[in-house]
Amino acid sequence: MSADDARRRWEALVVQIREAGHAYHDLDAPVLSDAEYDALFRALVELEEAHPELASDDSPTRVRGGAISSMFSEVTHLVPMYSLDNVFDADELAAWHERTEKSLGFVPEYLCELKIDGLAVDLVYVNGSLTTMATRGDGKTGEDVTYNVQFIPGIPATLTPQRGVSVPALVEVRGEIFFPVEAFDRINDEQYDAGLPPFSNPRNAAAGTLRQRIDKREEELAEVRTQSAARTQSKLERLEAEYARSVRRLNGLQLTVHGLGATDGATIDRQSDAYALLKSLGLPTSDYAKVESSSAGVAAFIAHFHEHRHDVIHEIDGIVIKVDRLDLQQQLGETSRAPRWAIAYKYPPEVVRTRLLDIQVNVGRTGRVTPFAVMEPVRVAGSTVAMATLHNASEVERKGVLIGDLVFLRKAGDVIPEVLGPVLEARTGDERPFVMPTHCPDCNTELRPETEGDKDLRCPNARSCPGQLMERLANIGSRKALDIEGLGEKSAIALLETGILTDEGDLFALTEADLLRGSYFTKGEGELSENAKVILAQLEVAKTKPLWRVLVSLSMRHVGPPTAQAITSVFTSLDDLAAASTDELAVVDGIGEKTAISIGEWFAEPWHREIIEKWRAAGVRMADEVIERGPQPLAGLTMVITGSLEGFTRDSAEAAAAERGAKVTGSVSKKTDLVVAGENAGSKRDKAESLGIPVIGLEGFLLLLSDGLEKALTTAE
Repeated sequence: MSADDARRRWEALVVQIREAGHAYHDLDAPVLSDAEYDALFRALVELEEAHPELASDDSPTRVRGGAISSMFSEVTHLVPMYSLDNVFDADELAAWHERTEKSLGFVPEYLCELKIDGLAVDLVYVNGSLTTMATRGDGKTGEDVTYNVQFIPGIPATLTPQRGVSVPALVEVRGEIFFPVEAFDRINDEQYDAGLPPFSNPRNAAAGTLRQRIDKREEELAEVRTQSAARTQSKLERLEAEYARSVRRLNGLQLTVHGLGATDGATIDRQSDAYALLKSLGLPTSDYAKVESSSAGVAAFIAHFHEHRHDVIHEIDGIVIKVDRLDLQQQLGETSRAPRWAIAYKYPPEVVRTRLLDIQVNVGRTGRVTPFAVMEPVRVAGSTVAMATLHNASEVERKGVLIGDLVFLRKAGDVIPEVLGPVLEARTGDERPFVMPTHCPDCNTELRPETEGDKDLRCPNARSCPGQLMERLANIGSRKALDIEGLGEKSAIALLETGILTDEGDLFALTEADLLRGSYFTKGEGELSENAKVILAQLEVAKTKPLWRVLVSLSMRHVGPPTAQAITSVFTSLDDLAAASTDELAVVDGIGEKTAISIGEWFAEPWHREIIEKWRAAGVRMADEVIERGPQPLAGLTMVITGSLEGFTRDSAEAAAAERGAKVTGSVSKKTDLVVAGENAGSKRDKAESLGIPVIGLEGFLLLLSDGLEKALTTAE
C-alpha cells in the first residue's frame, strides 16, 4: 500500500470509527455491531503499526470513551478511566499472557470477571458519603449523574461497613450500571406499546435511562402544578406519566463495582482485596470474580461462562482478565487508552440456524433500496430475531442464500442480526433465488445505480416516494437528529397515509386539528391520544435545538452527527452553509470532496429549499448563536500544540490560541502552519521538522499570544 493509499484508508477508518463511537457512546444508539466496530478498530491498529507516521494523539486508537453531553455538568475523575483492549481467540489471549509474563519475569495471578453489557460509571465517597457519580465520558471527564442515584436502590448513599472495617477517608469506585435481562425485556415491551423504537441492547437501555435530567422533569412538574388546573390538566397528566416511567426505569437499574481509582485510608495489595473491601463497605460486587494462578485456569473460566453466559441475571459479552497484584499493575502501566495489565476476551457472536422465509426490500431515506431477510423467529444472543439486513443484491449473491434455505444467523456483537450463509446440506430443491426488483416497491419508479458500477440501487423519486418520506420523517424524530419523542416509524406512516402530511416541510406547522384527522392520533372522538400530545409538545422543543441536529434531520447524504457538528463549528447558519462552495466545504475537518459535493447538490434542489423555508416560517432554529469574540490576530492559522507548556494546561493553551482566531488541531499534516512544542513533545515535533513546518517553544508561544505570528517565528527552531 502506497503512502497516499494508506493515508486515505486511515482517514476513512477514522471517520467510520468516530461516527460509530459517537452513536454508541453519546447517542446510545449504535449503528454498528460490536464485531463490526472491533474489526474496523483492529484494521486501524494494524494500519498504524505498518505506517506509524499516520498515528496521532487524537486517533481513535489513543482516545478513551466518548464526548461529554452539554446536558450535564462535568466531573473530572480523580484517576483516569481507561478503556480495555480486546482479544478474540485463544491465540491472541496467549500472546497477551506471553507479553505480560515476559515483562514481569514470572507468571502472576490473574483476576477473572464477567464483562457486563452496561455503562461504566465512577463513584466518589468522601468519609463514607457519596459525593458524585459520573459516566466515564472521555476517560478524564464524565457527566454528573449524581442526582439520579437516589432512584437506584442498589447504590448506597452512605457506606455501611461490616464490624471491624473502617471507612476510608476517600474511595473512588468504578463499576457498571446495567439492566437485568428481565427488566430489559419489560422496558422494550413498554417501548413497543408506546409506539417507540426498542432499545437494541441492555447497555443502551441503561445508558439512556441513567443519562436523564430527571431533576429538570421535577422542576417542570412543579411549575405546571402551580398553574390553572383546567388549562394544564392534560399536560400535567402527561408529565406525571413520563416522570413515573423515568423513575420506574431508574428503579430497575443495578450496579456492580469492579475497580478502584483514588483512595485515602485504604491499604490494598490486590485487585481481589479491593473487591473484598468494597463488599465489606456495603457496595455490590460480583459473585463470579475468581483468581486464577495460570493461563490454563483463565482459559477454563472463559470456557465455563461461554457455555453459561445466559445463566447470569445480566447480559455479558466476554471476560475481563486483570493482573491481580496492584504493584504489578503499576509496573506494567498503561498505553494512552488502555492498561497493559488487563484485557477483555470477547466471545464470538452466537450462531444459530433458522429458515429464510423470504427476501424483501426496504427503501431508505436517501433512496437506497436494501434487501432484508425475513426469517422464522429465533432466539439468539438473548433476544428473538425475525429480520436481518442483506445490504444489496450482490451481497445476497455472495452469501449464496436462496429463499427457503435453512441459514446460519448470528447476532453480531449482540446488536445487529446477520445472515452468514446457507446450510447447504439441508437443501431440498424447493428453494428459489432472490430477484432484485427493477422498480421501487413503494412508488414503482425505475431503480438505478447512482454511478456506473455501483452495487446499490436507488429510487430517484426522492421527493414523493412514500418509503423515503416515511424514513425521512422517522429520521427527524430519531435521537441522532431532533430527538422528537413519539415521532417514529408508526407515527410517520400514520401522518403520510392519512394525508396529514405530504412531505416533511409541513411537520413543524402541525396543529391539534391536523392530528385529530387521523385515528392513530386520537383516543376518542375529538380527543388526542397521549402520544399525539407528546409529539406536538416535542415539536416545539425541537425548534430550539442546535443547528447540527437540524442538518442531520434534513437527511443529507453522508452527513451524520459528527460531520454535522464539524460543519456547524465553521458555518453557524444554514444560509451560510447553503452559500458555501465545494472548496469551502472541503476544508472543514472530516469533510471530504464527496461529502462537500453531496451537500452542494442537496441545496441545489429547489424542493429542499422549500422545506427549509417552511421550517424557518414555523420557527425552526436556522442558526447557532455566535458568541462575540475579541480581536482575531491569528485567524487563518492552523496549529498543533504538543508537550507540556509551563503555566498552561493543554486545554488552556488551546483555548488561548483559539480565542485569537487560530485553529488548533490534534495532528501534524501538510495543512499545519505552526507547531508549538513544549517539554516531552515527542513524535509531533519530529513530524513537523520532516515536513518543514516551523516549531516554536514556550517563549515563542507567549510571543504568539501577545505580539502575533511574525514575532513568534523569530524564535522558531
